[in-house]
Amino acid sequence: MEIRRYKHDAAYSYTLGMALTIELIAQKDSYHIRKIYVHPDYVPKHDKYNIFEICNEAQLPVEINKKVFGRLSMKENVYVIGIFDKHDMNVEPGRPHVVLVNPSDSGNLGTILRTGLGFGFKDYVIIKPGVDIYNPKTIRSSMGAFFHVRFTYYDSFEQYRQKFSNHQMYLFMLDGKINLKDMKERQQKNPFSLVFGNEGSGLPGFFRDYGDSIYIEHNNEIDSLNLSVAFGIAANSFSE
Repeated sequence: MEIRRYKHDAAYSYTLGMALTIELIAQKDSYHIRKIYVHPDYVPKHDKYNIFEICNEAQLPVEINKKVFGRLSMKENVYVIGIFDKHDMNVEPGRPHVVLVNPSDSGNLGTILRTGLGFGFKDYVIIKPGVDIYNPKTIRSSMGAFFHVRFTYYDSFEQYRQKFSNHQMYLFMLDGKINLKDMKERQQKNPFSLVFGNEGSGLPGFFRDYGDSIYIEHNNEIDSLNLSVAFGIAANSFSE
């Protein structure tokens, strides 16, 4: 099967770069790896990061193929690509969830995965329509965090809420009722879900009816915080 540039309906995705591919290989028990491609100009920096030795030890197929890089990578400094199959990694019911309602930016999503993992959040829910978490741009911006998290897509927030009715919903909104600073004085209910809206429009007003609406206080010189920044602040506040 010829490997082509990523599309949403593809059965596979891929890592672009040595560090991400090594992270993928480290998770080979969770992800089925089809093949590792190496650019003809690849030169190992030292034995620890010799992709040929790493693949040999992991018993993975490796192929030198310049054409694949021309199709998949827009970056001149990419010399290693890892192709792997998509598969479901459903969120765990008893763990805190990060719920993203209609996210639209791959880079933001990748940054959220990386930041969230740093604060112990491993379970992510994406409400459709939403950006494809398997997009190589998301994987790259996550800096490898993608391979350490679980995620599930739902057709609607209501569908998710019914599935996890025991979760306390903390909804982050520009016009929320509770200042995030005051949450430290409240007893957090477990399990819980941190819910964020789209980068441009945020959460609709009726979401206040679903739980505690929270706002992150900032001065009036800006309209709002970037989604990934707002999430980082919230993740720090709610981390265990």
